[in-house]
Amino acid sequence: MRILGISAFYHDSAAALIVDGKIVAAAQEERFSRRKHDPQWPTQAIDACLRKVGCSAADLDYVAFYEKPLLKFERLLETYLTLAPKGFGSFSKAMPVWLKEKLFLKPLIIKQLWALAPDIDWHSRLLFSEHHLSHAASAFYPSPFERAAVLTMDGVGEWTTCSMAVGDGADLQIEREIHFPHSLGLLYSAFTYYCGFRVNSGEYKLMGLAPYGQPIYAQKILDHLLDLKDDGSFRLDMRYFDYCVGATMTAESFHVLFGSPPRSPEAPLEQRHMDLAASIQAVTEQVVLRLAKDAARRHGRQALCLAGGVALNCVANGKLLRADVFDQIWIQPAAGDAGGALGAALSAWHLHKEQPRHVEARDSMRGGYLGPAFEQSEIEDRLRAAGAVFEVLEEDALYRQAGTDLAAERALGWFQGAMEFGPRALGGRSILADPRSPRMQTTLNMRVKFRESFRPFAPAVLSEDAADWFNLDADSPYMLLVAEVAEKHRLNVDVDAQLFGIDLLKQQRSAIPAVTHVDYSARVQTVHRDTNPRFHALLSEFKAQTGCAVLVNTSFNVRGEPIVGTPEDAFRCFMGTAIERLAVGRCYLRKEDQTAPSSRGYEQDFALD
Repeated sequence: MRILGISAFYHDSAAALIVDGKIVAAAQEERFSRRKHDPQWPTQAIDACLRKVGCSAADLDYVAFYEKPLLKFERLLETYLTLAPKGFGSFSKAMPVWLKEKLFLKPLIIKQLWALAPDIDWHSRLLFSEHHLSHAASAFYPSPFERAAVLTMDGVGEWTTCSMAVGDGADLQIEREIHFPHSLGLLYSAFTYYCGFRVNSGEYKLMGLAPYGQPIYAQKILDHLLDLKDDGSFRLDMRYFDYCVGATMTAESFHVLFGSPPRSPEAPLEQRHMDLAASIQAVTEQVVLRLAKDAARRHGRQALCLAGGVALNCVANGKLLRADVFDQIWIQPAAGDAGGALGAALSAWHLHKEQPRHVEARDSMRGGYLGPAFEQSEIEDRLRAAGAVFEVLEEDALYRQAGTDLAAERALGWFQGAMEFGPRALGGRSILADPRSPRMQTTLNMRVKFRESFRPFAPAVLSEDAADWFNLDADSPYMLLVAEVAEKHRLNVDVDAQLFGIDLLKQQRSAIPAVTHVDYSARVQTVHRDTNPRFHALLSEFKAQTGCAVLVNTSFNVRGEPIVGTPEDAFRCFMGTAIERLAVGRCYLRKEDQTAPSSRGYEQDFALD
């Protein structure tokens, strides 16, 4: 039985395909459309999933949508009616869109499916899940646990913003919920907006900014904005927020409370913004920890699964792991709305069709490498058509040459195998570099990624060497856990009283400074031979040449651009940045050999995120 899951029409649209309960393909539309967080119907992602298994839309037994539009409309309408006449302007703008499109999503989805297979009775094959049930299913069913507590936390689904569920075998039941407008995700997004970053894409910037500050506003948040209970449940004081019916996240009273209007995007960052980031991060960690402790009290401490956008907060995840509330934790790598497509398909299989569940020892996500892949011959044809100059190397020669160039502090674009599902590049569509270089963090941010200088980079480490480099006693294959660099690799830092905030970047803190944040933390990816043999082989070669089992791993894109999806995308990014080497399959490219026109300045094609 083939079930296609869909998320669409809000942000991060995606498609996922399961066959007889096995996850076989998943992809986000943005990788094909080249529009970051693309919300449109995922036409190209659907096509990629179907092509991966060699079937057509007519072969699908069911299509499962990740949420229920009528419930979402009910929440929108009830919110406006409750708060009327405030917000009439935004109400009058939103209603025509809902009445024309979103309220009638079922006919719209049917129409899209008829375009794929006009002779199918899609009315009988279309199912709808609920938003947080889709999140919970995406977390529990692929996990390596027979039984687990499940926490989902995000901005808002239909009404729910946070849920606690329990999964047992093929059964999954949501037991407790927190409802809109009380939302941990929207609270974090309010501070994202206030600090001048874009909501739904800038939250990870706020998380990266936090270590430069002190949580001096944390108590003010708890005293005024958030009524937090011992069990992790909470309520927000909505007098400080405007996201229910307004055009902004925060109200004037919020600005008065914290002493200024919101920071303008791209304006200079001040120490207060760093302190605000540190404060909301500390509060978020406190909420997550209390929710987890309550889940452990109710369901036992054996295993916890996490999903929803808040589960992408890898700093909070690392704190939760170290708190030892649960014996084991598993986090869905596509924890945001894109992963809802997968959860909808899995809930249709296990809950609607009542099919049994097979638990795999690590998990059933196949390392997250669920997107399209390209055969070597196709790669060569595509690169030639793009005007690329390359040589084709045997596997061992590829690793040796790439390892040598990395050791010489050259940035390497690495395009191998299947594309990752979720927001992290995991060695399929990555930019790699030498973490030992004290210059690399600045070089990559300013000359390759064209992004803010404070942004940290993640280390990819051989799984068998992870404990030697980081204080981490768990696998982190999806780059969703933050851990500290091991003591033996740290350097003694002379504390300079003149340095604070982003100037702290000037101090080298470890033997791998390019991936060591100012608080000695790092967002770790453990690389496993069985899920990504090529990336594992490259890391092994780099270790053999340098003694270092770690590489910088950042997504293959520039600021505002989705991660590259095709060999042509990779070549354009290579030619438009300071990346010096590119490996696409076994094709190896050197910047100095290229004769095609440079695409420098192409980063301006993408809106800043």
